[in-house]
Amino acid sequence: QRDAKGQYLFDLLCHHLNLLEKDYFGIRFVDPDKQRHWLEFTKSVVKQMRAQPPFTMCFRVKFYPTDPAALKEEITRYLVFLQIKRDLYHGRLLCKTSDAALLAAYILQAGHCTWNMDVTHQCRAVWGCAGLREESSPSCLPWNILFSPVFPSCSGQTPATSELNFLRKAQTLETYGVDPHPCKDVSGNAAFLAFTPFGFVVLQGNKRVHFIKWNEVTKMKFEGKTFYLYVSQKEEKKIVLTYFAPTPEACKHLWKCGIENQAFYKLEKSSQVRTVSSSNLFFKGSRFRYSGRVAKEVMESSAKIKREPPEIHRAGLVPSRSCPSITHGPRLSSVPRTRRRAVHISIMEG
Repeated sequence: QRDAKGQYLFDLLCHHLNLLEKDYFGIRFVDPDKQRHWLEFTKSVVKQMRAQPPFTMCFRVKFYPTDPAALKEEITRYLVFLQIKRDLYHGRLLCKTSDAALLAAYILQAGHCTWNMDVTHQCRAVWGCAGLREESSPSCLPWNILFSPVFPSCSGQTPATSELNFLRKAQTLETYGVDPHPCKDVSGNAAFLAFTPFGFVVLQGNKRVHFIKWNEVTKMKFEGKTFYLYVSQKEEKKIVLTYFAPTPEACKHLWKCGIENQAFYKLEKSSQVRTVSSSNLFFKGSRFRYSGRVAKEVMESSAKIKREPPEIHRAGLVPSRSCPSITHGPRLSSVPRTRRRAVHISIMEG
């Protein structure tokens, strides 16, 4: 269907995956200028694509669950697990080496990685999680994990249990749910901006330097490459955080992501969603409106699911490089050289 909207394609994909708790996910694509976008469900798929077919898209977690272990269905937890494992591999989930070892042990116990894998890939997955460079990691790191105290404690677990424990540990980390947007602050220092289930964060030098709760964010706007975040904290303290994106398109994408995340996590119901403008004057600048349900509605809907758990076909890790890494900077997407379909959709695994 040439005029099919994004919602049609997304529903078709979720039906194929037998996924009911679908509001946490989205479809991402990269335009010819290497700018990432989320597919808008209310608009035509073809009209959102600046490239010529065939189109390449990626199925990703768009809104990270506040408590991923509390998701109703195992298929949903599995897909979120795949996303967070991918975040770990690409260095977006930062943590201490001991935590990285525990997460790696859960991945191994879940059967998503074997000792026959390339050793370098294993080191990247674990050491990247700790926010350290590959060249600083010992070549025997995987064996250190195998014989460390954490690995025996994970043995004997089913894949589902290991994935659940992985999610419980991952959600306690500061960079859980971080989808980094590269920017610069007013002093010209490199930074990553991100939106999480709990608020807005700024990362510099692998450390979180700002954390603003969603109820403290009063407004977001952008002008050209400049992004503004208006904050109202206790004792009526008001501040404006200013950052500069690489391009106006990147800044607009950052702004739209912020609008959607705040609506999803902060609002009580979707009827409270309003159209927002990127400018102080509503009739100027870009206008945008979040079109989905909010987190509270999604959780209420999930609680009503009653069906036989769908069968899950677990797969190993196949790396994909379409998102920025906090530790290694932006990475460009890998597009298959040959494709037989008009639309190629990657499901987490690259």
